[in-house]
Amino acid sequence: MKTYVALLRGINVGGNKKVDMAKLKQVCEKLGCERVSTYINSGNVVFSSKGAPMATDLEKVLKKTFGFAIAVLVRDAASMAKVAKAIPKGWDNDSAVRTDVLFLWDEYNKKSSLGLISPHPEADKLKYVNGVIIWHVNRKFLSKSGMKKFIGTPLYKNMTARNVNTVRKLAELMK
Repeated sequence: MKTYVALLRGINVGGNKKVDMAKLKQVCEKLGCERVSTYINSGNVVFSSKGAPMATDLEKVLKKTFGFAIAVLVRDAASMAKVAKAIPKGWDNDSAVRTDVLFLWDEYNKKSSLGLISPHPEADKLKYVNGVIIWHVNRKFLSKSGMKKFIGTPLYKNMTARNVNTVRKLAELMK
């Protein structure tokens, strides 16, 4: 039995694509997942399973249950632990800095995807780790950040983001 997390993209944002976490938990249990728990309202489901459920299977059931398409990434505990460990010290979320982790769909899971982002040298620092891009922003220069140009790009449409605190917590919950 291994531990996994399903990361749902774009739910419960601005009142759109509303997904009730209790119902989401039930859906995963019906798929045979065990020890299912959700973490915050942004679509993070931690569970155990004998075999990794395919994201496409989850997507089909979620569309049938909630009535709209939801893209899903599934990661195991080992990969989440590696991501959490790879986040540099000081790359936090506080009044001075913001750090997000962009979980990449397979076709964009390569270091060259960094070249699809236009970071500002004063504002942004990027780090690729297998499966993710870690994006660190100095809030002092937030208005100069490449994040504004990033929204709507093909890379943006093929990833799901979590803040660094969520990623660290998910890795901890998956131990």
